[in-house]
Amino acid sequence: MAKNAASASAKRQDAVASIVEDWRRERPDLDTAPLEVFGRLHRAFLRYSAAISRPVEREGLSMAGFDVLTALRRAGAPFRRTAGELADSGLISSAGVTLRIDRLEKDGLILRERDAQDRRVVHSRLTDEGLSTIDKLFAEHLDNERRMLAGLTPAECRQLARLLEKLERSVLAAQEDA
Repeated sequence: MAKNAASASAKRQDAVASIVEDWRRERPDLDTAPLEVFGRLHRAFLRYSAAISRPVEREGLSMAGFDVLTALRRAGAPFRRTAGELADSGLISSAGVTLRIDRLEKDGLILRERDAQDRRVVHSRLTDEGLSTIDKLFAEHLDNERRMLAGLTPAECRQLARLLEKLERSVLAAQEDA
């Protein structure tokens, strides 16, 4: 019963369908198909961002700090990377890495260490507190994402992941062509 009410509510509140309908009425000469994809993707992303940031912010972290901690955790023991490696790790822009590292070090979640072989190289390493914090937060993060995907079957999740990968490649190709 609750699922049906939620589903009916979601259909009534479908802003993207309403926007597409408005454009089709006002400009029937335009193909609004891209709006149906990117409008939904954008709205889903905004809701996703709000949901995943809550537990992180409760711990006094920013999402950028969370990204640094996850990159260090994924590095494996001894859980350290240079600023350049952090920037190259995927989700962290190089512009703000130093600021993020400064904040995390101030909070006692990471330490900076000079490389034993080359003193010019500085590594950021998770402290015990940082390791404990990110292990707890990342488990909570995955539980949160699992709840958000509960309306999809495992096969639909795999299909969506493949389609989103294909969409990302398409967006990148369009940027290269522009």
